[in-house]
Amino acid sequence: MRLENTYIAVDGVGETTERNIWAAGARTWSEFDPTLCGPTTADRIESFIDHARPRLADGDAAFFDRELPDGARWRLYENFRDAACFFDIETTGLNHARDDVTCVSAHRGGRTETLVRGDDLTAENLRELLDAPLLITFNGARFDVPFLETSFGIAIDAPHLDLMYPCRRVGLTGGLKRIEPAVGVERDRPDISGEDAVRLWREHERGVDGALDTLVSYNREDAVNLREVADTAVERLDRQLFP
Repeated sequence: MRLENTYIAVDGVGETTERNIWAAGARTWSEFDPTLCGPTTADRIESFIDHARPRLADGDAAFFDRELPDGARWRLYENFRDAACFFDIETTGLNHARDDVTCVSAHRGGRTETLVRGDDLTAENLRELLDAPLLITFNGARFDVPFLETSFGIAIDAPHLDLMYPCRRVGLTGGLKRIEPAVGVERDRPDISGEDAVRLWREHERGVDGALDTLVSYNREDAVNLREVADTAVERLDRQLFP
């Protein structure tokens, strides 16, 4: 589903009204006919479309992020997929006030980049790495984003799609490592876990050869695999909702 199919951003339009509009033949904004609903709702829809078209042409994901209900944020994905930044972090623990970020990997446009603590992991580089119209994580709303904001004193305010929630809506439950096999993702090192990531960093600090390379490889896989998880979750939501 693309944003051009969406009416739920309009005040007073819920999923039932939206489905009725689709069923009446207005599957896209260009097909909308004001006779398909009451005059007040029709006026609101036409006003929204007039405002939304130039915002979409300008790639203004933040406008739609503000207008859409939280549970409909996944509808940004099809329009901003190619420019989206899929990212994941590794840390020395779960407490963002006490533990450290060890590496951050971001996948965008077919390329993956990793920043490493003690090398190039700085606030300035993070801002540049995460400069995208749409950020995509798994459980990032509760973990990755607040961890980075606290650790580096930055504000991450770009539209953010946390895949944990759309995945739950389509029956993909559990953590990322559990969901990946269900959507056909195979890891090079399926034996490595988040706990291993902490161990690998400690080994790197002690000078163990290859520990950092293994950690970075694991972190990069996390970021890259988010793309396929997102594709599957959004495709399933499309089939559930869109005629």
